[in-house]
Amino acid sequence: MNIDLTGRTAFVSGSTKGIGRAIAAGLARAGASTVVNGRSEGSVAEALDALRAELPGADLRGAAADVATAEGAEAVREQVPDVDILVNNLGIFGARPVLDIDDAEWRRYFEVNVLSGVRLARLYLPGMTGRGWGRVQFIASDSAVTIPEEMVHYGVTKTALLAVSRGYAKAVAGTGVTVNTVLAGPTHTEGVEDFVAEMVGDELPWDDAQRRFMAAHRPNSLLRRLIEPDEIAAMVVYLSSAHASATTGGALRADGGYVDAILP
Repeated sequence: MNIDLTGRTAFVSGSTKGIGRAIAAGLARAGASTVVNGRSEGSVAEALDALRAELPGADLRGAAADVATAEGAEAVREQVPDVDILVNNLGIFGARPVLDIDDAEWRRYFEVNVLSGVRLARLYLPGMTGRGWGRVQFIASDSAVTIPEEMVHYGVTKTALLAVSRGYAKAVAGTGVTVNTVLAGPTHTEGVEDFVAEMVGDELPWDDAQRRFMAAHRPNSLLRRLIEPDEIAAMVVYLSSAHASATTGGALRADGGYVDAILP
């Protein structure tokens, strides 16, 4: 399948590392003019240097802003007035007993994991519908449907994204714009390495720690390993293309078979 995103502008929130950076690389590799986002100029510049070394000639630029705030979202639109492909990837996670999560922490998770994408979609969807083409994606998680006991607040915010995505897809029905959610399974990122160490201890070699974590805390996985970020990015790149024109309002799984259900 030839995916050519030449002439399209893509913005990926929270894309200086991890899944977001892999998504940015995938979109740029497919020809999109890709905007990398992080909270600081330094983190964005570092990510751009690495991506340009990996992808010589790719059309890459940065937009430093904290899109978990309304001011940050507006700052992004000032730097990037229009996008054709919006990937709402920004998210935070962490283990915490549910009865210890106070109101402030609940609000922080909703601001970062939910409202960042809500704001950006609200800002960019009118332009997409006006042009008659666009792609919006929310990066959710298997935790949206299999709420993990150790991070209920994270799971709930990812559940919310399923409703947000479906609602926006209905709002733009018939316009040539699609809106979808990608359900990412347990994925190997820098932050997850720290999380695995927290859950199973930091004395084990990485391969052993990963196997113990999957067996003890993510036993539903049919891969029996963590997913690599590029594997998530492949789904996002496809959904960003013309080939996915009939896919909207959906929750697409790149979860390693973690969710024990036939649908979605």
